[in-house]
This record gives sequence, structure tokens and C-alpha cells, in this order.
Amino acid sequence: MTVPADGALPPGETGGGLGVGAPLRRKEDARFLRGRGRYVGDIARPGMLEVAFLRSPVAHARLRGLEKPAGAEDSVFTLDDLGALGAIRAVSALPGFRVSEQPVLASGKLRHVGEAIAACVAESRAAAEDLAAACALDYEALPAVVDMLAARRPDAPLLHEHWPDNAFLETRRDEDLADLDAIAAAKVTRRLRTARQSMAPMEGRGVLAEWDPRLEQLVVTTSAQMPHVTKSGLAECLGLDEGQIRVIAPDVGGGFGYKGILLPEEVVCARLAMLLDRPVRWLEDRLEQLTANANCREHHYVVTAWADREGRLLGAEVDATVDAGAYSSYPFSACLEAAQIGSIFPGPYTLPRFRFRTVSACTNKPPILPFRGVARTGVCFALETTLDALARRLGLDGAAIRQANLVPPEAMPYRNLVGKVFDSGDYPEALRRAVAHFDLGAIRARQAAGEPVGFGLAVFCEQGAHGTSVYHGWGIPFVPGYEQALARLSPDGVLELRVGVHSHGQGLETTLSQVAYEVLGVNPARVRVVHGDTALTPYSTGTWGSRAMVMAGGAVAEACRQLGERVRAIGAALLQAPGESVTLSGGAVRHGEAAVTIDEVARTWYRRPQNLPRDVNTGGLEVTAGYRPDPDTGTHSYAAHACVVRVDTETGATGIEDYVIVEDGGKLVNPMIVDGQVIGGLAQGIGTALYEEMPYDAEGQPLAGTLADYLLPGAPEVPDVRLDHMETLSPWTTFGQKGIGESGAIGPPAAIVNAINDALAPLGAEVLDLPASPRRVLAAIAAARRSERAPPGEAR
Repeated sequence: MTVPADGALPPGETGGGLGVGAPLRRKEDARFLRGRGRYVGDIARPGMLEVAFLRSPVAHARLRGLEKPAGAEDSVFTLDDLGALGAIRAVSALPGFRVSEQPVLASGKLRHVGEAIAACVAESRAAAEDLAAACALDYEALPAVVDMLAARRPDAPLLHEHWPDNAFLETRRDEDLADLDAIAAAKVTRRLRTARQSMAPMEGRGVLAEWDPRLEQLVVTTSAQMPHVTKSGLAECLGLDEGQIRVIAPDVGGGFGYKGILLPEEVVCARLAMLLDRPVRWLEDRLEQLTANANCREHHYVVTAWADREGRLLGAEVDATVDAGAYSSYPFSACLEAAQIGSIFPGPYTLPRFRFRTVSACTNKPPILPFRGVARTGVCFALETTLDALARRLGLDGAAIRQANLVPPEAMPYRNLVGKVFDSGDYPEALRRAVAHFDLGAIRARQAAGEPVGFGLAVFCEQGAHGTSVYHGWGIPFVPGYEQALARLSPDGVLELRVGVHSHGQGLETTLSQVAYEVLGVNPARVRVVHGDTALTPYSTGTWGSRAMVMAGGAVAEACRQLGERVRAIGAALLQAPGESVTLSGGAVRHGEAAVTIDEVARTWYRRPQNLPRDVNTGGLEVTAGYRPDPDTGTHSYAAHACVVRVDTETGATGIEDYVIVEDGGKLVNPMIVDGQVIGGLAQGIGTALYEEMPYDAEGQPLAGTLADYLLPGAPEVPDVRLDHMETLSPWTTFGQKGIGESGAIGPPAAIVNAINDALAPLGAEVLDLPASPRRVLAAIAAARRSERAPPGEAR
């Protein structure tokens, strides 16, 4: 069957190429490609005021006062001017967690560059920025805590004076590993660091707040990926009940986790709209996005691993520190990354013994946010580079040591030593396939000829769609439960789906339509998906953690199934057939050769009820249903990444010659969309591996305030990746689908750095810090040369 360019068939035409598993083009692309998307920046209201924020110029200081511009006192608002406002509190239930209260405007103390101090309101953004520039700050500078390891020292200045040290939380798992030195054939220890990143969605954050006097309701239109959670956070800070708040998330130009938190700017704009009785809008500029709000992924690891002669792991130890910034972000808290490290470090391997300690360090930097892949990207980098080091020590290749330790398919479902449960998969086969895409003999021949090329691997698993039991154990401020969806037929047979998740690039308007088609047979062109409005959609914790297709897909399937039962009952009455004798298929209720379409069922129910017996009472053609997998410990997709790179040993530049991804996301609801998600994630992973870094100086000043300084990969830096799909169905989900939205971003740093180190191995050089920039590559080469020149007996 040929699918038209819009991915839809004419009304009434059905076929097997529209449901789960079909590569339909995205329905939503029609508006995006024609410039008809509607973002916060496209929305204006009569009498609207623009907001610019006066932000802290220093990383750490006592705030003594602020002098407002003469004549503009009523246009500049400090925290004291906003009335009673609660601070943002994201409190983890994990034992020992220390609470930080983040004021929505700084009061008493400044804790990072870019922290909002005052909101300046004017008729235009330019005038508001002029007001901010005219304000005079009085502050007493304090020593800045910039390095996460230095923050752990006893003499470090305290960001929160009531704390005994600069740690939000420490977690640990103790196990005696003292005997491993004696029985292991090889032991390696590596110190690794990942750079602080600042994300880079095409659209920054933005918020438009207005008060609806008729409904006595605050309406907040915001670029957010979790509108219901944002609504809860606003209610807590503003002291309103949730019925007085409506959150609308229109089209969102990229989320990646950055738009999954409550921002102080959202709270401030909401309160200003109530105080001024006028709509107010704030649109984040790129400087704010880079330096004040969107920080993530700064990790430090000390990893030790032991193995026998065949490369089988005997044990591992990890000491990890995550720079969590100055405050705990709502709702994920400051500890989501560090607290996950211990539980996900074993990865896809059968690790028999394990000890770890993790610290969420508090520093004079913006709060850390969850970025696509969250802790997994750093963990994969630390584990996979350590495995390669262990393989070199044992004289094995990277594939061999991984094959010796990967969880075998016959062990599924597999529970590892930290309680992770893998639902299904064939991890060794994914690795075999990835390696088979390359001529390793030719690569080794090039190396023998002196070419600085290298081959690298990374294997990982991605836990997605984890539910109540997992997040309750992690102690974050909200815990997902049953995902809900509403399905209803309109009088003309159009199916409307209302879901609480939000689509900001995942193609959910298309894939959820495909789920509906799979269950009901309604053509995707006649399915309308409503999302992004808390007044219209059922409660959901939103789109994050690769959960939307599993959870919302399951909820839509269940709602459509229940709706289908009602359609069957009405159809049976119209066909004058016993209810148990009719079937629903191809968009119609059938009894033998006779059939009545869903369109006719809907038309009769709503507009011609006289044609139905009086005793037909189905409850109507609108159903809200909930879904939660059982067990709800999450699906585990997985992938093997493999690549070839060439390193210029004179300049330190790395070029990617070839890249292969073998991934298993279970049943792929729309393979074309999955490909797009994986390739987009790969681009972000290449940025993490080679380019992206937000450096800070000794005073806590960010040093990459523009995209000329904060480097992102462009089209020339992203290779034509070769994708190889496996489909091992999950036994726990509706169609066997697994979460796969973060997969592409997790593996590249590890695979690329392993390839770089393979290329540098003849020089005795090794890169252990991200990004593997030319500067770091050259430094590694120089360090190896110094070591070679060291006299006998000196440290090498």
C-alpha cells in the first residue's frame, strides 16, 4: 500500500499500513514545515507587558540592597514587592537529603551568576532591559565555590549556612572488595570527568501569564513539557488551589528535560499578572539560556574494575560526584543524577560485586537539570571507557570483553545485583551486529600503516517508562501512577484523544493516532490528539524519561478498547444481531457480510437516537481510561554504538568516519519517527563527546555566553549514521514497545572517546575527560610523550 505524503488515506479507506509498526509521516509536520507552529513567542495579548530580569553579576555575594531607577519604582519588582510567595522547594525523600529553598527572586544572598534579582516591566522588551540596566546593586562579594570536588572540602565556603557542608545528599552501597586484588588477573582505575553543558533547544523558555476575571483563574501559557506538574508547582508557590490555575503548553521548540522543571520566572510572571491585572510575558534570550538556566551533566568519577583472564568482571567500585549547582530544581530535585548513578552503573553487564558512593555537590552555579539521557550518558562513558582500559590491560579487544559480561538472552527477565529488572532483549546479538558492520581487519591494517584511526564501542541499556515503584524508591517530589487518556467520538465519527503527556518533537500526534487505528480502525487522518492544556486533558506527570509511548500509548489503547466495546454494542443493535456475535474491525462493526461503520454508529448515537432500542445504554461514546504496566519497573531498551574516527595528532581534531547504531526498542510504533529520535539524539551525543562545554573561571563566571563560544555540532559534524533495528518485544507493555527517546544521546561519548583512545594507543595516550576537544587530545598526547621521556624510577 502506498501511503500519501501526508501519511493519511482518504476517509473510509483502511489498510494494514496505518497502525502500530507503520512508518507514517508525522501529521504535525504539515504545520511546522509551513511555519504555522504556535509558540509562546507567537502569542500576544492586548495590553501585554514585557518582562526583563535583573540578574546577578556575581556567583556568590550578600545582597545588601537594590536602588531602582528614579521614576520607575512601580516598574521594578523585587521579592518584597510581590507579596507572600513561597520558595521553590524540591525535596527528596531519600534519607539525609538537605533542603534548599530557592527564592523566585534573590533575597539576602546571591548564589550564582544569572540568578534573578528583580523583574522589570515595560511596554517592550527593550524598555524593560533598559530598566534592568539602570538598577544599582549593592552587594558584598563572597568566595565562590566553583569546583564540585573543592566543594566537598571541610574548609569550603557554605552556600547554605545552615548546612554542615556543601552536599545535598550522599548515597552509598557498601561491599567488601578487599580480596579482589589477590584473585583478579587485571585491575584498572580511571578518573573521568564530564563537562557542564547548557543544552540548546531551538526555542528558549518563555511564559505568558494573565488573569481571567470571569473564571477567577490564572492562565499561564508556557514552553513546558510537563504542564500538569508545572501547575502543581505554581499552586504551591502562589498559594492558590490548582483549580485557580490553567497551564497551556503550546508548540514547544525542543524540551530535552530543560523544559521539565518549574522556573522562578514562571512564578514571577504569574504573580505580576495578578498584581498588575495585565498580561505579562517573558521570553528567554540565548544569554539567559546558556548562563542562567539550562545547566546539566557535570560529573566526576573514580572507577576501579577487576576482571579474570577471560575478561569476566569480578567487581567494580565507583566514587562519583555530580555538580548539582546552587538549588534543588522542582520537581526532580538536585539528586536525580547522582542518586541514579549507583543503580544504573552495572549497565547491561552481569557484575557480581559492586560498591559505590555518590555525592550531589552544591556549588555557585545554576541548578542542574535533567538532560536527555540524564545520568546514563555519564555512567555509560565512565563504565565503557573503563572496560576498554581493562581490555587493553588483558590484551583483549573491546568486543570480546563485552561479550564475556553481557546479560545473555536466556536470562531474561533478569534482575541484577542492584535490583534493576531487564524485561527482554539479546544484548550480545546487538553487539555482534554492530561489529559486523565494520571491516576490523582493514581498520587494523590502516593503524599498522601509521594512520591515526580508531574503532570504538559502547553498549548500554536505557530504563524508560519507570513507574510508581521506581520513583517512590528514588524519593523525588512527585511519583507517577496510572497514565490516563480520554477517547471520544464526535457525531461525525472523528476520534478525539486527550492526553496529559506533551509532544515537543516526539511525533505523538501521529503515533497515538496509529495506536487508535490499531484498536478501533479509525483512520489516523480522522484522529485529533489534544495535549498541552491542563483544562482539557487528564492529569499526567508529562513527557520525560522515555515514557510517553509506553504510558500514553497504553492508556490510549485501553481507552480505545473500552470505547470499542461501546461501539460494538451500538453496532450490534443497528445490525439487529446479538452483541457477542459482532466484531469490530477495519473501522466498522461486522456481522457476517453486514457491517455498520463507526461513523454511522456515532451519527446514530448523537443525532438519531430514535433508531436505537431504548435499552441500549452504553454510557456514551466518551471514555477515560488509565494504564500502568505490571510490573512497573520500566522497560529496558538497549543499543550497541560503534564508530571509526580519525584523529589529527597535530591539531587534536577528531573526525567521525563511520557510525553504526544497533538498537532494540521493542515494537517500534513508527519506525520512521524512531529513526528521527535516534539520529537527533546522536547529534546531541556528538556534542557531548566533542564540542559542548560551559567553562567557569575561578570567580564562578560562565565563559561561554554565545553560540560562538558554546560549540554545537552542525550538519558537517554529524555523519550519515547506519541504523540497524532489533525488535525484542517487552512482555510488560501493550504492544511490546519500549521507551527509546534518550538512546541516541547516551552512547556517543563513550563510543567516540573509545575510538579516539584506540587511535592514540600507539602513542600511549588516553583521553578521560569530556568533551574530547582538540585541546584535551593534544594534552593527552603531550602527557604520554612526557611519560616516555621520564627517567627510570620516576612516576610514569
